[in-house]
Amino acid sequence: MNELLEGAPAPNMNLPRDGGGNVSLAELAGKKVVLYFYPKDDTSGCTTEALDFTALADDFAATGAAVVGVSPDPVKAHDKFVAKHNLGVILASDEEKTVLEAYGVWKEKSMYGRQYMGVERSTFLINANGEIARIWRKVKVKGHAQEVLEAARAL
Repeated sequence: MNELLEGAPAPNMNLPRDGGGNVSLAELAGKKVVLYFYPKDDTSGCTTEALDFTALADDFAATGAAVVGVSPDPVKAHDKFVAKHNLGVILASDEEKTVLEAYGVWKEKSMYGRQYMGVERSTFLINANGEIARIWRKVKVKGHAQEVLEAARAL
């Protein structure tokens, strides 16, 4: 798997989303897209990240950016997560992990000495031409949404 680089075309994505239907990069063409990958709905870091992006949703919209969170959780889990925390971002379900793999965020991880496959928390800022403008890997949640917003404003 080649590592994606800034300036490269963003791999296409067409995934089922919370609330029904699908979300794709094709339908968001001409907009900036904040594509953030996170491990699991309703876990502490992922909830904080989703709430931070939700709190800044109007600011992202003002820059012309759509915010889409992607995890391997099923749509049903996304719907519960959105309802429980009143989230204002699109959540896409990648149970097959095709998009996670295309973006190189489905990685071997280890916790308590145990190896397992999981999502490396990462964010990709895609410009209106469908190119990757910025990449954040191994994201630390605190302050991240604000940093991404500043980058979106600068595009």
